[in-house]
Amino acid sequence: MASTADIRNGVVLNMDGGLWTVIDFQHVKPGKGGAFVRTKVKNVMTGKVVDRTFNAGAKIETETVDRADFQYSYKDGDNFVFMDLGNYDQITLTPAQVGDAANFMLENQNVTIALHNGDPLYVELPASVVLEITYTEPGLQGDRSTGGTKPATVETGYQIQVPLFLEQGTKVKVDTRDGSYLGRVTD
Repeated sequence: MASTADIRNGVVLNMDGGLWTVIDFQHVKPGKGGAFVRTKVKNVMTGKVVDRTFNAGAKIETETVDRADFQYSYKDGDNFVFMDLGNYDQITLTPAQVGDAANFMLENQNVTIALHNGDPLYVELPASVVLEITYTEPGLQGDRSTGGTKPATVETGYQIQVPLFLEQGTKVKVDTRDGSYLGRVTD
């Protein structure tokens, strides 16, 4: 058993019959009354995000989550197949386990998968990935300076907003946390 002093971002808690990962926490010591820890936790299986408050010093149950390196191999129907880079075993994950990471994964891309007692929980990607724009409307003359954005489809099929001057075939860096455009990549 751990206490609320052990709460950090990324810690996995076992509460309410499920596994919850801490995405944000704040230790609060009000002028009057006891201290407490305000957290924002995300259900590992469903992705539901809730706010939870714990009294300072309260006992909490943490879980050990291992992270292993895998390579995304291919999509099999709706499911995703990954190869363990350590022993070359293959595992299949459901769309719910992969979540939004599916929007940014290319075949043969290395990813990290969080495992609890050998069972895959979710996929972790690097903070940004490089993807090629497969379709976007051409920019108009005079749209090359500042300002607006336009929709562009990247090679995974996901649609992002990019500056007006970008064209089809351009490689761009995309933030995997929110799908935002980070910049153009030159080879």
